[in-house]
Amino acid sequence: MTTTHRLERTYPADPTTIWTLWTTPGGIARWWAPDGFTTTVDSLDLSEGGELVYTMTATAPETIEFMQSAGMPLATVSRKRFTRLDEPTTLAYASLVDFVPDREPYEFGTEVELAATDSGTRVVMSVEPLHDQTWTQRLLDGRANELANLARILST
Repeated sequence: MTTTHRLERTYPADPTTIWTLWTTPGGIARWWAPDGFTTTVDSLDLSEGGELVYTMTATAPETIEFMQSAGMPLATVSRKRFTRLDEPTTLAYASLVDFVPDREPYEFGTEVELAATDSGTRVVMSVEPLHDQTWTQRLLDGRANELANLARILST
């Protein structure tokens, strides 16, 4: 996968715990969405070529206002197709982008690597850019926020 953006973070948990939070409906629903959204997992086939389908819904007033002003629906169904699964070290998927107004649907790739460290697990997320710089920055901001949410639930 060609990547240009990397996010890294170390968590005080073992790779199996992080893997479970990243690959189960209950785990995903707890932290996946950026602030202002909730996530509901509709289906999950955790196999190479399998698909994760989830609904992300704007719930915070400022998020609702942004989505409405951008001409986007408050709830979107998202799809990720798994391209690599090496439990508990590597998770890769292609995400379908079919919610951008006036843009044909396309996919971009994400790869997540989990490595045990003395203090827990180092997570490296490599993300392909989206169709323009503005949307790529929104993606990166959302991913950084999600990783912060993961840290928050691991600290409780």
